[in-house]
Amino acid sequence: MTVNDIAIHKSALNGHLSSSDPQETQTLRDSVEKAMNNYFTHLDGQDVTNIYNMVLSEVEAPLLESVMNHVKGNQTRASIMLGLNRGTLRKKLKQYGLL
Repeated sequence: MTVNDIAIHKSALNGHLSSSDPQETQTLRDSVEKAMNNYFTHLDGQDVTNIYNMVLSEVEAPLLESVMNHVKGNQTRASIMLGLNRGTLRKKLKQYGLL
């Protein structure tokens, strides 16, 4: 299963009880697209560079934090879940101040 296949209820993203209405489901991809459209709408004519790295850091930090919380701090389990080498995981956790 890929990230694109995972449907997330909008209400779950907002921390509320999930809805059974299929029209309220939203994929992670949809959330990113919506966030980027919002970002571009509010640029107010400003030039932007390095969007790729900005988006990666905005997504990667909460991803790592969520996984680490899920595995109760077990870096070995987290590295397996994420498909990362344990050393790479440690480097990223330090980078985002999560270690």
